[in-house]
Amino acid sequence: MTELLLISHPDCALHNPVPGHPEQPRRLQAVLDGLNQLDRFEAVTAMAATREQLLRVHQPAYVDQLDRIDRQVRDRRETISLDADTHAAVGSVQAARLAAGAACQAVEGCIERPEHPAFAVVRPPGHHAESGRAMGFCLFNSIAAAAEQALANPAIRKVAICDFDVHHGNGTEAIFAGRRDVLFASSHQLPLYPGTGDPAQKVASNIFNAGLPPGSGSDEFRTAWQARLFDPIDRFAPDLILVSAGFDAHWRDPLAQLNLKDEDFFWIGHQLKVLADTHAGGRIAASLEGGYDLHALTESALAFAEGLTLAH
Repeated sequence: MTELLLISHPDCALHNPVPGHPEQPRRLQAVLDGLNQLDRFEAVTAMAATREQLLRVHQPAYVDQLDRIDRQVRDRRETISLDADTHAAVGSVQAARLAAGAACQAVEGCIERPEHPAFAVVRPPGHHAESGRAMGFCLFNSIAAAAEQALANPAIRKVAICDFDVHHGNGTEAIFAGRRDVLFASSHQLPLYPGTGDPAQKVASNIFNAGLPPGSGSDEFRTAWQARLFDPIDRFAPDLILVSAGFDAHWRDPLAQLNLKDEDFFWIGHQLKVLADTHAGGRIAASLEGGYDLHALTESALAFAEGLTLAH
């Protein structure tokens, strides 16, 4: 096993605008409980994303809006709804800044030490956030910020973003569609929120989607990646692989209807690490997205991290 760089911050648990919401603070500790079982890891405290890092992927007016919301909820001690599922209260915007900052740190860590995979264990998730709006529990698009952070480094010319969250990463896709230096590959349940990601609808030449019908399990998941997603990544030959690591395709998860097991997350982690070793000198970094059953989160995040760090 190689050593995992683990980046997190306790303030990511302060985001709790709606008690009882599935995107709850205990998700953070559930993942950390799993990763603490690894033989080797280095824990690093996350730093909040800078305005410059956020503006690489978000419109200035949107960043300003969230800054205003942050001040408002602190001054008035209230909760503000950004959409039907996405809310902000005291600590929410700071948690989202820390999440984006941690993803950027993960990139810097694996560029500096390619032999060590990196995992930003943060919340709220980010892959639904578009350049100008929050949605689907997401405020800032952390994985998009991480991709731009990587491309600002002269050593990185091409980045592949791999998303196995059960929900399609519409925000990430929209931000990078048509780019020559970023490839986006996603498996996800269809139909399901947010309703995007139909592979029959070609978005751009750098976008590759594989939809899985409800009830799909290990075989369908692995076949989708082997038949539709690994080959484009292989041909793209990225200098860095980023992973939107959502664990809500697990059979225990309450928000979707896929039937993945812990070993499937080990498998995808290891397959992506092999691709990173083949093309990117081992450079691979992940950021936590979904996963809403706490027991499943602990076990599947551990399995994924074991796949990332397994020597081959």
